[in-house]
Amino acid sequence: MLTLLTTLHSKYIHASLALPCLAAYCGDACGEIMIREYSVNEPKEIVLAQIVACEAEVICFSVYLWNRVETLELVACLKRINPQLKIVLGGPEVSFETREFFQHHPVDALICGEGEIPLRRLLSTWQQGQTLPPVAGIQTPEHPEHKDLDLLESLDAIPSPFAAGLVDLTRGLVYYESSRGCPYTCSFCMSSLDDRVRSFSLERIKADLQILMDGRVAKIKFVDRTFNYNKQRTLEIFSFILKHNICSHFHFEIGAHLLDEAALKLLEQVPEETFQFEIGVQSTLPETLQRVGRDASLQSLADNVHFLRSKTNIHLHLDLIAGLPGESYLQFLHSIDWVIGLNAHHLQIEPVKLLPGAPLRLQAQNWGIEYDPSPPYTILKSEQLGFDDLERLRGIGRLLDLFVNSGRFAFVLQKLITHFSRLSLLLEDLDRFWRQSGLYAQSLSLTGQCLAFDRYLQQSFSGAELLAYRELLGRDYAHHQRVVAGSAPEFFNTDLSAEESKAARVRVKQEWEALNRKGKVQYFTAVFYSLPDYPGRTVLIFLYPVKNATGLQVKELQL
Repeated sequence: MLTLLTTLHSKYIHASLALPCLAAYCGDACGEIMIREYSVNEPKEIVLAQIVACEAEVICFSVYLWNRVETLELVACLKRINPQLKIVLGGPEVSFETREFFQHHPVDALICGEGEIPLRRLLSTWQQGQTLPPVAGIQTPEHPEHKDLDLLESLDAIPSPFAAGLVDLTRGLVYYESSRGCPYTCSFCMSSLDDRVRSFSLERIKADLQILMDGRVAKIKFVDRTFNYNKQRTLEIFSFILKHNICSHFHFEIGAHLLDEAALKLLEQVPEETFQFEIGVQSTLPETLQRVGRDASLQSLADNVHFLRSKTNIHLHLDLIAGLPGESYLQFLHSIDWVIGLNAHHLQIEPVKLLPGAPLRLQAQNWGIEYDPSPPYTILKSEQLGFDDLERLRGIGRLLDLFVNSGRFAFVLQKLITHFSRLSLLLEDLDRFWRQSGLYAQSLSLTGQCLAFDRYLQQSFSGAELLAYRELLGRDYAHHQRVVAGSAPEFFNTDLSAEESKAARVRVKQEWEALNRKGKVQYFTAVFYSLPDYPGRTVLIFLYPVKNATGLQVKELQL
C-alpha cells in the first residue's frame, strides 16, 4: 500500500514538520510512504495532477487555517477521479469536527489531535486489509464520535526525521519541535488544551540540532509554545547552540517573565543575527489577562525585555491581540503605547481568532463575541469593540508595520510622536487619513508610502511645522531609497548654489577615493533648514556606495 503524506503551505519557503514526524513514526508497518509538499499559491489543477501522478492508494492531508478550503477542494476532485481512493485528514483544523462533516466531504477518516499513534494504527490496519474498529483519535463515517487519544508518553519514540533525511533542509527555513504542550492555559490558544508539557530528551534535541547546524540551515524556528518553561533545560539548549552553531539563526517563542538571572547572563553572549525572541504580551489590562487565563507578571516581562534590549544582541518581536474579553478600543491603544515603551524591534498587532476547540470559542457567547465562521475565524465584534473599532485597530496594525516596524521613518516619526504625545494617537490619525484616501486598497512601494505620507503631512500641518516634517520625511527617504537628481520627490529642496554643487562634487570624490572605489559615483544632495541636529541652512550629501544582498548602503555627509 502506497500512502502519500501531503500539505499546502502558505509560502514555498515553509517546510512541513508534521509530515516527516508522522512518516518516521509509522515506519515500515504501514507500507510505503512518500511525502510531497505544495503551496496554496500554486494552481489547483497543477497540484491535483501532481498528486494523482503519485498513484497513491491513501492520501493524507495536513490541514491548517490557511489551507482548509483549498484542501477540501482537492479532496472533492480526488474522490471523483478515483472513488476507491482513501482520504485522511489531520491537523488542528479538523480535530474538532462533528458527524456532519462526513455528510459534506468525501473523507474516509479524520485524525484528531496528536497524530502519530492514530495514523500508524489506521494505516497498519488498512495495510493488512482489515476493517478499522472504533479507535480513540480517529473519526470515520461509520464511527464519527470523537474520543480523546492517550498522548505519547515519550516523544523520543518518534524516530528523528532529520536523521532519517525526511526533512527538506534546502528551503532556508526549518521548523523544530523540542517539546509539546504548554504550562499556561490561555483560552485563545489551542495549546491550552494540553497543559502537560512533554519534552524530547536533551540528547535527542542536541543530536537533531547538530544535524541542522552542520547542514548550515539558515533559519531554525522552534515551534514550542513556551520554549523556556523549564529553566535548566533552557540553559542547556542555549549553551549547546552557542557552542556549536556555525551560521544558523534561531527563533524562539518565550515567556519573557520566566527568564532568570542565569539565563539573562548567558544571553549576553549571543552574537548578532543569531537569536530572535517572540514574546506574547497580548494585553496589558489585568482583568483581560485574568479572563483569558493568562498568568504572567507584566512587570517581570517589562524588566526582562528592557534588559534584553539594552544588554544583548537578540531581536525582540512582541505581540498584542486585539479583541480579547474586557479590553476596549481606548484601552488597547494604551496597550500599544505600553509595549512601544519597551523599545522592542517589532510589535505585531493581530485580532483574536476563535480557533476550533479553543476555550475562548466555546466561551464566545459569554463575552458577546461574534466571529467569522470561516477560516481564519477572526473576531467581528464583542461587548467592548464594535466592527468599526476592530477595523481601525486592524488598520493601525498595518500602519505600525509600514512605518514603525520597518524602521524606514525614524526621523519623521520621532518628531510626530512628540507632537501627538503618544504613538497610538499618531497611528490613529494616520489611519483616518489612510481610510479617507482609500490607501488600504493599494499596494504601495516605499516611494508610494512616502508620497502618501507627504500628502498626510500637507493636509495636517502648515508653515514652518510642515517644512520641518517634510524635511525629516525626505531624510528618511534618502536613507532607504536611492534618490536620483532631477526626479526627487517634492519634499526635497534641491536648490543648491553653483558653489555648493561644485563643493559637493569635490567632497563626494574625496569620500569615494577614501573608500577605494572605482567607477560611477551615485549620490544625491539636498538643502535642509530645520533638522534638529543641523540648525540653520545645511546641505546634506547622501552617498550610495553599493546595493547588495544586505540592502541599500547609505552614507550621510554634511557639506
